Amino acid sequence: MKTYFLGLVLVLSFSQCQSQTISSMSDFKPEISKNETQWKQELGPEKFRILRQKGTEYPGTGEYDKHFETGTYSCAGCGANLFTSDSKFDAHCGWPSFDKEIIDGAITEIRDFSAGMVRTEILCTKCGGHLGHVFNDGPTKTKLRYCVNSLSMTFERKK
Repeated sequence: MKTYFLGLVLVLSFSQCQSQTISSMSDFKPEISKNETQWKQELGPEKFRILRQKGTEYPGTGEYDKHFETGTYSCAGCGANLFTSDSKFDAHCGWPSFDKEIIDGAITEIRDFSAGMVRTEILCTKCGGHLGHVFNDGPTKTKLRYCVNSLSMTFERKK
């Protein structure tokens, strides 16, 4: 029990990144606000499930997992820039992984206690779309691993 509590304290106190961190969804007010019907019509069923219902893709199935072209990854819900290919790395986890957001504040973090775990969910700050989770086990100097669903992003190749 003591080990579990210490681990929980460490996870909850970790805050090395510059992302906006909020304690609950009620504290978060994205710039873009649409009702469920509007989001369903614009996104389609699978992107809606990921971005608005906090779903996830099966590991290794996403379009951008093994994708390493040069360019920018943006939110599939609103088009906000999220990550660059310079921050992408292969974490061998089955989802696209990045070590930093494109600019401070592009990503909002919220504590996630679902599925019997303590994690940090990442959301698009502009529209509130669920992107995935961030972990502090990354191999780069930031020590971060933004683990992102491919369906929550689009990609624009650098010309």
